[in-house]
Amino acid sequence: MPSHFLRRYVTLAGMTLALTMGGVGTPARAEVTAFKQAVAEAAARDADIAAFYRDTNYQPIWTGTDADDLARRQALLKAIETAEDHGLPVARYDFDTLYGQLRAAHTPRALGMAEVALSKAFLSYARDLQSGMFVPTQLDEGIKREAPRRERRSYLINLIVSEPDSYMRSLAPHTPEYVRLMKEKMRLERAAREGGWGPQVRAKKLEPGDRGNAVVALRDRLIALGYLGRSATAEYDSMLEKAVQAFQLDHGLEADGVAGSSTISEINRSPVDRLKFVMVAMERERWLNKPRGERHILVNLTDFHARIVDHDRVTFMTRSVVGKNQHDRRSPEFSDVMEHMVINPTWNVPRSIATKEYLPMLQRNPNAVSYLKLIDGRGQVVNRGAVDFTQFNARNFPFDIKQAPGNRNALGLVKFMFPNRHNIYLHDTPSKSLFAREVRAFSHGCIRLQKPFEFAYAILARQEEDPKGFFHTNLKTGRETQVDLKQPIPVHIIYRTAFTNAKGPVQYRRDIYGRDAKIWQAMVNEGVVLRAVQG
Repeated sequence: MPSHFLRRYVTLAGMTLALTMGGVGTPARAEVTAFKQAVAEAAARDADIAAFYRDTNYQPIWTGTDADDLARRQALLKAIETAEDHGLPVARYDFDTLYGQLRAAHTPRALGMAEVALSKAFLSYARDLQSGMFVPTQLDEGIKREAPRRERRSYLINLIVSEPDSYMRSLAPHTPEYVRLMKEKMRLERAAREGGWGPQVRAKKLEPGDRGNAVVALRDRLIALGYLGRSATAEYDSMLEKAVQAFQLDHGLEADGVAGSSTISEINRSPVDRLKFVMVAMERERWLNKPRGERHILVNLTDFHARIVDHDRVTFMTRSVVGKNQHDRRSPEFSDVMEHMVINPTWNVPRSIATKEYLPMLQRNPNAVSYLKLIDGRGQVVNRGAVDFTQFNARNFPFDIKQAPGNRNALGLVKFMFPNRHNIYLHDTPSKSLFAREVRAFSHGCIRLQKPFEFAYAILARQEEDPKGFFHTNLKTGRETQVDLKQPIPVHIIYRTAFTNAKGPVQYRRDIYGRDAKIWQAMVNEGVVLRAVQG
């Protein structure tokens, strides 16, 4: 602990910060009554705190005379003053005011007020650290995630039966991801304090065989970033090409070894830029501070990949296509549970697509998109020639649109269902060429998989002796077949521009929907600071 922190705690330990039960000339009962009245008054507008103190007969847990109160007091102040380690704002918990209030608390009433102030600060800090500062759904309409909010009184109840320092440490997520993000945060802060990673690369494109100052800047930057050993070459040689490829792989770029505009833009990012990504990722990790399932499916929208994770280890991974960066197409973030897959699925065209995309086509030509069937309210196929589509609009269009199973089906030959109000699922696609793109945001919101059959085999392996054979037996029938999962699998659709692997460098991705920029601004508005650039 830094020496200035320690001095404060030593000072607090020696302070007369106690409710004396019988001071000179003052009856003990009057002092107790004054303390309790002050606690009740200060807690009156906070139902959880008021209920806690009623249940404990207004006994102090912070400002009493015994060692337990002192330990809790010191643990809380130390935790708050070091909140920036977690990317939380010290100012949010009003450390200086709390400290001053404690030092000035020489009367029972003042002690009662300080008692409740400490509880309020503790509850704010505890919830922020355990499940995040924000209500995620209020930050962006595409964030449908609900943070795992604990009942506030439980924090106080658990605190008084725990060792205070240990309890404060237990509040943060203990996932390997959070721990590694904290380490990256410290690494980036150190890099920023030391001046960053050198001059930026001033070029639009560099490739093998090039020479000159821009190549030197690229070389030096990659050395500073840890992708290249020390070198004095001014040529874009094979070693530099391999270093560029390694950087590209870690940043979701096409790993062709050519430093094009996208690669140079990412290489030129500063430690401070990356630090923002990491601190946002830490906040996002707090929103997911709950068991994710020994086996679960993880889809990172910014990474354009879907993964099956078993016991914290990725056992299957495939490329994905996600929602296009348009208002009504961006893929949402949420968690649900996969219950079944459908082999040879029928595509029930969502009404938004039917009215926005297909209705105008049918109005121009009733025989357009002839591979789609129009179904009326009685479930009968509609004769298009007998319909005047110009009389309909998005509000009164009376038909459902379906596409029969088959190779041309928009869902491909299999879809994976985790029923949810957002109508999002994972599925195959006939549009295979899109998986070769670097940025794969093209869908209406659902997640398309490059290797859907292999994904199905991996899921079915838990319940079928021959998962591949089982899958293809059903596929060959050409009939729509629902296969229920004997063990439903949690699905987490996340959005991380910074994430880690068990081994290797931290991975960075672009903020394709601009959501992390919104979260960062909200963090700044709450007083979050970049320690590396303070002062």
